[in-house]
Amino acid sequence: MADPEPELVLRSTHVVTPEGPRAASVAVSLATGTIAAVLPYDAPVPPRARIEELGDDVLLPGLVDTHVHVNDPGRTEWEGFGSATRAAAAGGITTLVDMPLNSIPPTTTVEALEIKRAVARRAAHVDVGFWGGAVPGNAADLKPLHDAGVLGFKCFLLPSGVDEFPQLTPAGLHSALREIAGFGGLLIVHAEDPHLIEGAPAPSGPAYADFLASRPRDAENRAIERLVELARELDARVHILHLSSAEALPLIAAARSDGVRVTVETCPHFLTLTAEEVPDGATEFKCCPPIREAANQDALWQGLADGTIDCVVSDHSPCTADLKTGDFGGAWGGISSLQLGLSAVWTEARRRGHTLHDVVRWMSAGPAALVGLDRLKGAVAAGHDADFAVLAPDETFTVDPTALHHRNQVTAYAGRTLHGVVRSTWLRGRKIADHGIPTEPTGRLLERQLRA
Repeated sequence: MADPEPELVLRSTHVVTPEGPRAASVAVSLATGTIAAVLPYDAPVPPRARIEELGDDVLLPGLVDTHVHVNDPGRTEWEGFGSATRAAAAGGITTLVDMPLNSIPPTTTVEALEIKRAVARRAAHVDVGFWGGAVPGNAADLKPLHDAGVLGFKCFLLPSGVDEFPQLTPAGLHSALREIAGFGGLLIVHAEDPHLIEGAPAPSGPAYADFLASRPRDAENRAIERLVELARELDARVHILHLSSAEALPLIAAARSDGVRVTVETCPHFLTLTAEEVPDGATEFKCCPPIREAANQDALWQGLADGTIDCVVSDHSPCTADLKTGDFGGAWGGISSLQLGLSAVWTEARRRGHTLHDVVRWMSAGPAALVGLDRLKGAVAAGHDADFAVLAPDETFTVDPTALHHRNQVTAYAGRTLHGVVRSTWLRGRKIADHGIPTEPTGRLLERQLRA
């Protein structure tokens, strides 16, 4: 059967393709929602196809954010599938993966997964996948969750912050990882050593320096070292979440060179914000692990440049404004950045001499590969879903929290001037956000893709 006729052509002088940026016309089949072809810029427009002239605005593949706390159901006053996916669409994200907490119930059984899917199905503006959770006592639920289509499993090595999602002990981690490795799954880990953190000074009060001292980077380093050894022992696939400590990068690189199947992500706030600039009492900057010093940030950027760090994802972890008290000990730890990640990372990337091709690798292709969706997402290439973000890379805007679609307009980026204005976002060839205004929800629920 012949491929469906292209019904839409997006033409730009700057299209970021896997081979690099170039002027191109991207032909889309609306019948399938996929890219039919990436053609020369001046290629004739097929008959009956509508053309969308983008001029010098850059056509990127839609971003894939694999670390989002939607909190729905159960804590919808913190966020929700409607508000989170509107923010994602406005920020150029076309696919997100929801964390198994802080929803109630957490995604630790198939029943809980179906509850969450029912809520997301009617509200999603972008495509949504789901992580399962590995917690004490649910080893028998892991394979059924895998078979039901979750993209992998998250665990904590120390208290998560919510009672309904407890951490794994060392023995529990070994048992869960052995089970997950047995069916070829992926374990993603909040890697901080609980004993080192228990031995650090307890945080309290408004001083950021005191909070930073309570989460020493050696807690990350030690936990990652043990996780790597366990992955080596069990021949398991593991992913390190929200890397903050750049000191762990040589260990990760050495493990990979030895064949250990370990990947790692970092987040926009670690790449764009520094400990030195956090004002006292400004708990909108609080996250765990914490934002560290400028020299550490430089080393994280080097890890991105040399490929040790695989991807950049938001770790969007919102809460209600009242939980962001002025006390770093008691305030909720999480940074809201879902709508702002592309612009925040691009602002710093361009300053450091990186390109939008690099940003696409970190924020679209890399996360898509992590969760096995890279045959559908993460590239402007024939056969992929026609998911796009259209960016004006040289335009700037100042972050106004009231203009964000997050349910709670609390963000560490308030008042910052960022480069890169998202003009529009497209999902399977349909425009889902125009100048920051989302359309009606048309997102789909995603499951783990079986490899041919």
